[in-house]
Amino acid sequence: MQRQLISSGAPWEASVGYSRAVKVGNLVFVSGTTAVDGSGNVIGRNDAYAQARYALEKIGKALETAGASFEHVVRTRMFVTDINDWEAVGKAHGEFFNEVRPAATMVEVSRLIDPELLVEIEVDAVVG
Repeated sequence: MQRQLISSGAPWEASVGYSRAVKVGNLVFVSGTTAVDGSGNVIGRNDAYAQARYALEKIGKALETAGASFEHVVRTRMFVTDINDWEAVGKAHGEFFNEVRPAATMVEVSRLIDPELLVEIEVDAVVG
């Protein structure tokens, strides 16, 4: 089965050894995605909703590159540094997935790679 590696161009993809997304057959797996722009700046400081929206927009670009879209997403995982942000993150998630309604998980983690990051999101999709 053919394996397509999708890169965002982030410098740490090569050094850490991961891809923004991987497509194998009709399955697409998007790595944990945060609100960091191409220059390494955190978008939406102190705003879990803004960070979740930005991460989901990045996820949308990775899905598109893989020939998928949000409608193909079957599972999402959301990692938050403060579970009290669940409503803000959930609001952003709902704006992208209200009609799709994938299986979803949200858990609190002790921290993410940058202390200013409040949320990280990953998705799995099935195309066709």
